Formats: sequence, C-alpha cells, structure tokens
Amino acid sequence: MNSTISQRLADLRDVMRREHLAAFIFPSTDPHQGEYVPDHWKGREFISGFNGSAGTAVVTLNAAALWTDSRYFIAAEEQLRGTEFQLMKLKIEGTPTIAEWIGAQLSTLNPQPSTEVGVDGMCCSANYVKELTTELRKAGGLTLRTNLDPLAQTWYGRPPIPTNPVEIYPMEYAGESARDKISRLRQALHREHADGMLMASLDDIAWTLNLRGTDVHCTPLFVSYLLISSTDTTLYIYKEKLTPEVAAYLQQEGVKIDDYANVGKGLDAYFEYSILLDPDEVNHTLFNRVKRGGSSTRSAVEIVEAESPVKRMKTVKNTTEIAGFRRAMLKDGIAMVRFLKWLDEADVSRESELSIDRKLTSLRAEQPLFRDISFDTIAAYGEHGAIVHYEPTPATDIPLRPEGLLLLDSGAQFLDGTTDITRTIALGPLTDEMRHVYTLVLKGHIQIELCKFPSGSSGTQIDILARQYMWREGLSYLHGTGHGVGTYLSVHEGPHQFRLEWKPAPLVAGMTITDEPGIYLPGRFGARIENTLLITPYMETEFGQFLQFEPLTLCPIDKRPIDAAMLLPEERQWLDDYHQTVYDRLSPHLDDDEKAWLKKACAPL
Repeated sequence: MNSTISQRLADLRDVMRREHLAAFIFPSTDPHQGEYVPDHWKGREFISGFNGSAGTAVVTLNAAALWTDSRYFIAAEEQLRGTEFQLMKLKIEGTPTIAEWIGAQLSTLNPQPSTEVGVDGMCCSANYVKELTTELRKAGGLTLRTNLDPLAQTWYGRPPIPTNPVEIYPMEYAGESARDKISRLRQALHREHADGMLMASLDDIAWTLNLRGTDVHCTPLFVSYLLISSTDTTLYIYKEKLTPEVAAYLQQEGVKIDDYANVGKGLDAYFEYSILLDPDEVNHTLFNRVKRGGSSTRSAVEIVEAESPVKRMKTVKNTTEIAGFRRAMLKDGIAMVRFLKWLDEADVSRESELSIDRKLTSLRAEQPLFRDISFDTIAAYGEHGAIVHYEPTPATDIPLRPEGLLLLDSGAQFLDGTTDITRTIALGPLTDEMRHVYTLVLKGHIQIELCKFPSGSSGTQIDILARQYMWREGLSYLHGTGHGVGTYLSVHEGPHQFRLEWKPAPLVAGMTITDEPGIYLPGRFGARIENTLLITPYMETEFGQFLQFEPLTLCPIDKRPIDAAMLLPEERQWLDDYHQTVYDRLSPHLDDDEKAWLKKACAPL
C-alpha cells in the first residue's frame, strides 16, 4: 500500500468527518477550468497520485475511485497500484457514473454517515456543479456542498499560487492590439445582449490582452481574471506579476488593474444591467456570487449564459498569426529532420525513450524564438506505443531496439507559433501486422487532408473519414481525431475539433486543427500520424463557400512501414505531393548531408 497516499486519505477523512461529508470529489480543473493547471490546484493528483491531464478522484469514508478516459487507462492502472483507488474507465460499458458509484457506496453503510457530498466550488464550472447536483439527487437524494477546500487543511507544503512575471506579446506576432480586440469583443457581447462579461479562461485572457506568462507547465499563461463592462476593463492579477513596463502597457491599452483576490468584490460592484458568464468557463462560486447579487444592495444583474465570444475570435487566425505559424512550423520541421536523420544513423540500442526526448528538445532549442516544449513529449517504444498518452519517466524509461515502431508525439512553443506533430518511426524489421495497422492509420490521416467541405461544417461530420477503413476491420480509437492549436498559447484549443461525439462548433477559414488518427494494440504497439492543418478557401459555387485543409507541419512521414498496395491512387498522390512540399520548403535551410537524407525520405513512394 502506498503509505503517502494512505496518509493523505486519512487526513482528508478526518476533515470529512468533522464537516459531516459522506464523500469528496476532486476534478482535474482549477478556478479557470484549464486543461493544464498550476501546481497549487493539482488536488486530484495530490490525493490519488495519478498525474494525467484528465480525471476525477472521489473519496468516501471507506473507499476511493478515479475516473479517466482511454488515453490514460494503462498509465492510471500503474499509478494507482498500491493505493485504495479503483480505476473507473470512462465510456466503457458497465462503468458507473460518479454519482451512481457514490450512491452505491453509501447504500452499503448502515447507518449512512451523511447525505452530503463535497466539492470545491472554486475549481468546478457552473455547469459541472449544476449537472452533478442533479445526478447526485437522482442517485439517492444526495446533496452537494461547494464551499470547502479540504486541501487547505491537509496539503502541507502546498505550492503557492504562482506570481511569475508577465510579458508583453509583441504586435509583430499578435497582429492586432489589445484595445482593438476588446472593442471587437464588446461588439460580440452586444450581439449577445450583454453589457459585459467575466473572462476566466487563462488562454482567452492572454490572447485578448496580448500578454503571456509562465504559470502553467508548457503553456505561456498567467493566473488572472478579466472583467469587462461597456466602459471599463479590469485585470485581476497579483500585482507583483506586473513589471513597470507591463503596467504602463495595460494603462495604454485602457486596462485597469486590481488584485487577483478582489475579483469577487469586482463582481459585487458591477454596475451594468447584464453580464455574460460562460457556465463552462466561470467557476460555480463566482457564477453564484453574481446570481445571488453578492454582498451588494444593487438590483440583480441579468446573467447571459453563453459561450465566451473570445473562444471563436481567437481560433480564427489573422494574417500575422498565420505567417507566424508558417515560420514556427518551418523551424520545427528543420529540428525534426535533423532529429530523424540522427536517429536513422544512431545505434538505437544505446538510446532510450528519455534520451531521444532530450535530443529532440535540444535540436528544437537551437531554433530562433524557441521558448519551451508545448507538452510533455510522448516518446513511446514498442508496447508503450499502445498507451495513448504515455510519457516516459525514469521509472518507466526503456531502451530502444533496432526493430519495431517508435511513436513520437511532440511539439514546441515558439514565440511566433505553437507546434504539435506525431510521427511513428520504424527502427528496424516490422511485422506484417505493424505494416497493416500503420497503413490504416496513414489512410485515415490522408483522407482527412483530402477532404473538401462547406464552410460551417462541424468536425464531427468529417471525423469518420479518418476511421472508415479501420472500422471495416473492427478497429478504432477512443480519442478525438483533431483539436485546434493556439498562437503561442495552448496546444489544445477549442471549441472546434474532429471528434466522434457531436460538437457543433463550425469549421471556418483561418482555423488551425490537427489531424491525428491512431490505432493502439495493448501489449503490442501503437501507431499515430499527426499534422497541424490550416483551414483555407477551396472554391465558391451556387452552394456556397467550400474549404480545404493545408498541412502546416513540414516533416517526412516514414514510408518504410507502408503497405503500398493498401493505398488508393489519390492517397499515394497526396503523400508524394506532401513530401515534395516538405523537401522544397526545408531543403534550403539544411546542409548537404541533411538535404541528401531529406531527399531520400521524401522520394516518391
């Protein structure tokens, strides 16, 4: 039994008994509903030991469980081993919901200790709390309490909320001033019949204000809130994060400054008739503060519940941002080619998953404007390739061998753009099964890139193109096929995406989106191929505007695992054309040896 997790659970249960709670829920989120959160809010990881980016831990007085999705099934099993936590596999038949599981656990106790379940309302969205409240009521008349953070009493040495300095994101990369973005935002709010809004998403705030930070791992964000009315804009942030230059810049852009802890008071003092609150973005505690009128005596503010307009504003890149993406992808392609050539010529038996990660990162770091990686590299050899979001650690790191497949999913944060690329690489002899699976993945990847579609289509309508040939053989994958990518922001940007589940977010010209189908065979291997794409105009007819995908990623796709007989003529042609583009764009920036290697890697199939 993991003694550290056992002690943490014991301390938590002491608090639960004092507070008369039957269960406590720990989501993966923070007060800003981010995918990647500062260490201060990693409560789910602290209590369970599971460090994946998605999951929910639940603790009762005599049991514990953790829910996560297919990306983390294998990793979660490893990390939860030796603890009380039972793994609950999301979207797998027979897996109970959180509310059902809590209800079942409490039904075995006689007498029941309580019917109250706790969650920190600051770390849950308004919609999450609303839905959870309904589910708990149905699961046995359970009620939800949202005003307690037990970790404040039990997490000794808890990391503080970060106070790292903020920096200005230059206009030469942003392409639009903060003042102009706020003006556009007010117009969007007017169309929603809202006088203002509370912006809680750190991505949205950084994009709107043309500021970046270092508060979040691999993602240049900073902890803050932004409150906008018809006349004022106020940034709630720890003032020690602001240099004199940044403070002067904000004043110049018409942005006032107040302390991060004062956002609630700012909502109390909000004087307009209506305010837009995105219930998936604003946490329950602040949402409820507006709903109840806070501590003020003013008349109630009308809440407009709607998606933050910033989400769709920032996903459509302007010409400056698109030019930055092209430069970033060029630099990333140079680094990738140098890495792949090095790997091709290396004695791979002297390398491991972690050593190749370090090598690739060092080559990216040589490129101009490199700031960081955009997520922890997935360097997965052999059977580790079947773990969708495997990240090697000193405990799991394995040596490579001159055989089989290496799945390498990685990316960089350049000041002019964010990159995300996956290549599956043959390290030596392959089985027929490996070639077959790899080629199915490649076919799916190419079919997405060949797609032409009406502007405004949803990614859900296109997703099937990546899966159609797999499905004919009873194969599939449980993750999405693609996600948006930010402009020196989060590597995962929405709301648009390719996904099986219905996502109505329209695809329009100027968006970036990844194309990354895969197949994973547990205990054997995995294959995934990913490019980042730009949505561009295709043609206009009497049926409207049609769009297409342009690959921004510049890196050869390994031809060695391809079963060429499985490819359609149009798929072979796409691959040859793509490789010609890769060679034409990258070769002027390479030395003669690198150019010769690339010419062979990009030769027609």
